[in-house]
Amino acid sequence: MKLKILKDSNPLMKKKSLPVTLPLSKKEQTLLDNMLAYIKKSQDIEYAEKHNLRPGVGLAAVQVGVLKRMFIIYYVKGDGTVVQYQMVNPKIVEYSSKKCALSAGEGCLSVDEEHPGIVHRNYKIKMVGYDALTKQDIEVIASGYDAIVLQHEYDHLDGILFYDRIDASNPFKQLENVEFV
Repeated sequence: MKLKILKDSNPLMKKKSLPVTLPLSKKEQTLLDNMLAYIKKSQDIEYAEKHNLRPGVGLAAVQVGVLKRMFIIYYVKGDGTVVQYQMVNPKIVEYSSKKCALSAGEGCLSVDEEHPGIVHRNYKIKMVGYDALTKQDIEVIASGYDAIVLQHEYDHLDGILFYDRIDASNPFKQLENVEFV
């Protein structure tokens, strides 16, 4: 299950990922399973320290060198709710005009350097796609942190990194009606 995470300097990271033909091939499903296992292990403090892993909550296929419209998300919320998806061919079909941002700024397993600044995202989104975990088409309505994570991974599919969304001339410029999470 050894995955190599590409760095943002790799030209592949700026390319648009290609749609996936369903049903998934065994190789594609195995890749998604390995990506999910990697993220889960990255959140295990002892394992992560031993194997020099940075903790993450999501991973797009392009980050492991596969230009396909797939990503995984896994984290446990403060109330114990597990959020996990193996999204294939996701599309954002609705989004709010209200914005939000992470107060501590965003990070990415493919980005080693600090990129201080505000990454404005839509506060609420509706995403549709195929979830390879449940083996069905799903609709996800997410807000706040959940919406930020989904949009971050979705951006990878279009070759967009979080710091591409920071205003270069005024990194801490705050839009009106932004909720920090």
